[in-house]
Amino acid sequence: MSVVVETNLGDITIDLFTKERPKASFNFLKLCKLKYYNYCLFFDIKRNFIARTGDPTNSGSGGESIYWQDKSKHHRKKYFSAEQIPIIKHDKIGLVSMINNGQLKHGSQFFITLAKDLDHLDKQGHTVFGQVVEGLDVLEKLNAALVDDKDHPLKDLCISHTVVLHDPYSDPSFVARLARQPSPEIPDYLVDSSRVGIYDDLNANEEKTAEEIEAELEAKEAQEKAILLEMLGDLPSADAKPPENVLFICRLNPITEEEDLERIFSRFGKINSVKIVRDPKTDQSLQYGFIEYDHKDDCERAYLKMDNVLLDDRRIHVDFSQSVSKYRSKDR
Repeated sequence: MSVVVETNLGDITIDLFTKERPKASFNFLKLCKLKYYNYCLFFDIKRNFIARTGDPTNSGSGGESIYWQDKSKHHRKKYFSAEQIPIIKHDKIGLVSMINNGQLKHGSQFFITLAKDLDHLDKQGHTVFGQVVEGLDVLEKLNAALVDDKDHPLKDLCISHTVVLHDPYSDPSFVARLARQPSPEIPDYLVDSSRVGIYDDLNANEEKTAEEIEAELEAKEAQEKAILLEMLGDLPSADAKPPENVLFICRLNPITEEEDLERIFSRFGKINSVKIVRDPKTDQSLQYGFIEYDHKDDCERAYLKMDNVLLDDRRIHVDFSQSVSKYRSKDR
């Protein structure tokens, strides 16, 4: 009974205590199936204590149980009762615990312990329902995260996706129906965040010289250009200038349509055109394409925010277009 929780720091595998905590395990598994936790921030990290997440509002006061998601019922349950028997202590690093809402009830919020022997948590109504069995290095990164005076990380740290490896419980009809919906879009609070982006490294260049940083950037740029040119094969000369308002996007899910890309990327600015390249014989997506913005600045914002983002269960790659095929007449 395991779940892989993908974060922008790495993956965590959690084994659930389904026998000892059936209600909490059921709630967590079904919320994961509904992709409820996608893009939830680790909004509160206290070093050598706990990391809190699981609240879609990222405020510490939001989040509902799986029973609240069944909109066909008039009397839905926003919370469910805490499970205290048998006693499971907060005595290890990596324990996963549902957070008491103040009335011995739980919604969706949970925390992960970042230290041993947190005995004082045992009497606060939280319910330990799982254990991190893989990804302890990710917990070390969480514990080392730089935070402000309110314990909010300076860099946006979030759950990007959850994968249920084994679920012993049958799905209620509403879960089976909702689980078929596509993954949620990246929310505005991550796109417009004033903090360090979810895929930016806060300290990546801290111990490097200016020459080393410049050399790495040049090598990365050369590699990306070589890959793009090999894929596209339409750069007429090395000196030809590609358009500055066009993004190249690849690693798309074959089911992703141009309308999907336009809806998601239009939050950065006006889009003139979206083109997914397709096989001329089968009309199947070749899983890459181009997005043309009206303004260069909007294109740059999309580039900075959308690379490596999860879209239709695929991590996409975006870059500035190296294709000038649309503009060849200008070079002739």
